Amino acid sequence: MSRLFPIAALALIAAGTLPLAAQQQVATTTVTRAVKSAVTKAALSKAKENALTIIQGNAINASNGQMGNAVVRLRDARFGRIVDTQLTDKSGLFAFKAIDPGSYIVEIMSNDQSIMAASQLLNVNAGEAVSAVVKLPFRIPPFAGLMGSTSTPSATVVATQAATSSIVAVATTVETTPTAPK
Repeated sequence: MSRLFPIAALALIAAGTLPLAAQQQVATTTVTRAVKSAVTKAALSKAKENALTIIQGNAINASNGQMGNAVVRLRDARFGRIVDTQLTDKSGLFAFKAIDPGSYIVEIMSNDQSIMAASQLLNVNAGEAVSAVVKLPFRIPPFAGLMGSTSTPSATVVATQAATSSIVAVATTVETTPTAPK
């Protein structure tokens, strides 16, 4: 019996050690798989966010007509750098895709590379699609009043300019000449 005791003790120690070693290996493998899975999910999530972040819109002239084949560019408002430049389609539509989150301005460019119009400030978060309308300003020709009876633009011209500039109302003022008390 004394001979069996050391053998039994050794068997118990060996039996207890083997499952622990196997459990540790399985736990390490499971943790490694979990870490790899989390890293892969994070990378896919980041790729999806960037792929879905879009600034889209349309370029229109002062009378709300489409500006086909116009050069538009995207400027990072924080640093002033140009992010992307492209042509609008026949309908004046554009889309800047896979944009990093931040603040941007869309600009319509002339043939001599000067800025003709700019959008309002566009704040884009990850995974968002933001729309912008870039509209050329209405300009009264310098000699518009010379063809009429006065040298100032008519009320119709002022109202048209206000309407194309998104002004809600136009108030007409009448200038009076002060008179001396009688």
